[in-house]
Amino acid sequence: MDFGVLIIAALVLIFFIVFFSFVPVGLWISAVAAGVRVSLVSLVAMRLRRVRPNRIILPLIKADKAGIDVKQDQLEAHFLAGGNVDRVVDALIAADKAKIGLPFDRAAAIDLAGRDVLDAVKVSVNPRVIQTPSVAAVAKDGIQLISTARVTVRANLERLVGGAGEETIIARVGEGIVSSIGSSASHKTVLENPDVISKTVLAKGLDSGTAFEILSIDIADVDVGKNIGAILQTDQAEADKRVAQAKAEERRAMAVAVEQENRAQVEAMRARVVESEAEVPRAIAEAFRSGNLGVMDYYNLQNLQSDTEMRGHIARATDRPEGG
Repeated sequence: MDFGVLIIAALVLIFFIVFFSFVPVGLWISAVAAGVRVSLVSLVAMRLRRVRPNRIILPLIKADKAGIDVKQDQLEAHFLAGGNVDRVVDALIAADKAKIGLPFDRAAAIDLAGRDVLDAVKVSVNPRVIQTPSVAAVAKDGIQLISTARVTVRANLERLVGGAGEETIIARVGEGIVSSIGSSASHKTVLENPDVISKTVLAKGLDSGTAFEILSIDIADVDVGKNIGAILQTDQAEADKRVAQAKAEERRAMAVAVEQENRAQVEAMRARVVESEAEVPRAIAEAFRSGNLGVMDYYNLQNLQSDTEMRGHIARATDRPEGG
């Protein structure tokens, strides 16, 4: 008899243990005490749908106490979609306290898009300052200026889904700084009035299509860099010098080639002259044999040749400069 009672008691104990581990009675009591209407059946149904009840009920209690009208089904659907329910509820509460219109559907969409909806609400209330990296630009006078800017932005909750992020803001501001400095006639103008850059950049509407609203652009620092114009002129002069040297070398090579060709032609003419002179004795000998040339004629030819050589020597001696 005693043994059967122990078995029944053990079974009852096991039943209650399983019941209380599966049915969050403590969470249900907390909800009822907070004035949130939640049934035990709905809590059990969450377990069956593999939804952790505390991830839904605790944010629901928080929203109810803050006066936010949020349904249990909305929170559960957002949880099943992979969203952060607690962060969305915190964002709704922060937006309500700051008098910012933020419906649950938009907050859930922002959270599911991978953005921190609570941080977006905070940035919407307390604007954030973005520091841009150093941006180098060249004015029209060729002087390089290196500047940095601080961009004050406020989150635009309506464009947070699908809007560009901070990287786009930084890139657009950098592009605007380069354009503004590049259109300046002198770098001195920029150094005297750096606010001209911020006004010009701010007037371009750089926050279009982004998740932020640009409130102000302040130039934090402007430094003078290199004289890019002088460097480019020096490089151009060096390039022109190399081109001129290359052309001069080409002309010299052509002159050398022409000179060598002329020398070759002179040597060929000399060879032909020597060859022709070698034929003279043969012709004289042939004339002697054939009787067309006599002895006196030969002597007269020798005298004429000697006279010609003498005249040539005299002419060369006359053309030679004094002291040569």
